[in-house]
Amino acid sequence: MDARESWRRYGPRPVGADLDEIRALLREHTARERRAQGEGDTELMRLCCFQLFNSGDLDDVLLIWSAKQASFDAACSIDIEFLLGHGLDATKAHLSANRAPSATAALDRLRELEAYGEFEGFSVEERSAGYDRYYVD
Repeated sequence: MDARESWRRYGPRPVGADLDEIRALLREHTARERRAQGEGDTELMRLCCFQLFNSGDLDDVLLIWSAKQASFDAACSIDIEFLLGHGLDATKAHLSANRAPSATAALDRLRELEAYGEFEGFSVEERSAGYDRYYVD
């Protein structure tokens, strides 16, 4: 499945079992991309992260972070804002409660970007609408 097919099948706001399929797709392509840059489909990974962003499930934050960390290409393709589907404060609180090294790394990066003003005026709804336009065009 590529990004175009995933968009047609799941749309921007999948629910239920579709989210489980998207998570599985993201895990698969993240593993492939970790094995060798270019082996995973980073465009599909980006779309999966957007779809998970729209679901707003805090349990997806580390999955998205893992995908972003899979390779240089993935890091460039997957926006850090995809971690924030439930909002910046909720995401930071969620990561703070998790002792995993990946949670600490993600939280440190969010705090660093926040200190630079990266998230000023951030709105989940506005960001989602912007991504909707990106994928429809």
